[in-house]
Amino acid sequence: MKLSLINYVGFQIGWLACVLSAANGRPLLGLLVAVLLVAMHLSMARRRWTEFKLLLSCAAIGTVFDSLLLATGWVSYPNGEWIPFLAPYWIIAMWFLFASTLNLSMAWLKGRMWLAAIMGALGGPLSYIAGQNLGAIGLENAPAALTCLAIGWAVIMPVLSVMAQRMDGFKRELTSTTVLTGWCSEWVNGRA
Repeated sequence: MKLSLINYVGFQIGWLACVLSAANGRPLLGLLVAVLLVAMHLSMARRRWTEFKLLLSCAAIGTVFDSLLLATGWVSYPNGEWIPFLAPYWIIAMWFLFASTLNLSMAWLKGRMWLAAIMGALGGPLSYIAGQNLGAIGLENAPAALTCLAIGWAVIMPVLSVMAQRMDGFKRELTSTTVLTGWCSEWVNGRA
């Protein structure tokens, strides 16, 4: 529980750092905060490589999604674009940050596909609206952009939830030793 709370607070700090630094023309500062938070997240994982694969996979999905929004002209970014038609680096950093919540503070969505879809359809667009209100992004054709965001996030969130179930760097890996130890412990406690 404590680790989930730390994860939730860290994500909120990272999100604000990325958005506010981009809104103020200094997106590199947000990127540095995000890199630090992701590094801390990975250092706490039991299976770092597994968790890193999840973060990298989610960031790839998010980069494609946000790049498509940029290419359609529905979303614009005043700062941090490094390659035309590719989402800014601070947005990609935010996808890494978001992915870091999947096995901790948002783990309760695992196995709940409809809830994940509903949360994505609502939470995704709200996050972009907040980013626009803070000056980090522009929703050029708001009705079309918000519709696309709602549909996209309604699909992406369940997919990310399934990926998190399969690539959980915080879950204890079951080996024959841990299974045998757990069985012996249950047997002894049941007999005592």
